[in-house]
Amino acid sequence: MNQPPARRSPTKRRIAALDTGMLAEMLVAQWLTLHSWTILQRRWRCRWGELDLVAYSESIAAQPQSLESPLIFVEVKARSTGNWDENGLMAITTQKQAKLWQAAKIFLSDYPTLAELPCRFDVALVYNEPVRRVSPSTPLVTSDSLELPTSIELGQPVTIAGYCLTLQHYIQDAFEQSF
Repeated sequence: MNQPPARRSPTKRRIAALDTGMLAEMLVAQWLTLHSWTILQRRWRCRWGELDLVAYSESIAAQPQSLESPLIFVEVKARSTGNWDENGLMAITTQKQAKLWQAAKIFLSDYPTLAELPCRFDVALVYNEPVRRVSPSTPLVTSDSLELPTSIELGQPVTIAGYCLTLQHYIQDAFEQSF
């Protein structure tokens, strides 16, 4: 009788990638917050995939009728030395863009009050390297209580939870598709 294959536990490399991805998203969320954006959702999931960050300008919160500032869907890519895909940029293929676009449409159907806002897709590329060895069996802090820097500049490294992270590029309106 054939048995289904045993479910493999995540490898140490995969766990580290998930941790650094989460830290990179936290870094970008903090950077956006410091630039007067409000994070509406983090890691919002649907059948089409995940939206890393959804944010809007605080000016919209003050004046909901204003359509000057868009609702942004931010795809965050974290990479380390020796990556093959131009620090994550090549990983955002037309297929990935289509999935994100579909996820954004479902998000807007779940939040119809936001559907009238102009929307755009941004991409944040984060370089990361471990500062010290972090044991994969010890989870990193994943809550908002993690002490984040109060100043983040493009191209300037910051240390969070044992990793040196650098927001290398923030690309506004990165996708050709728009709403």
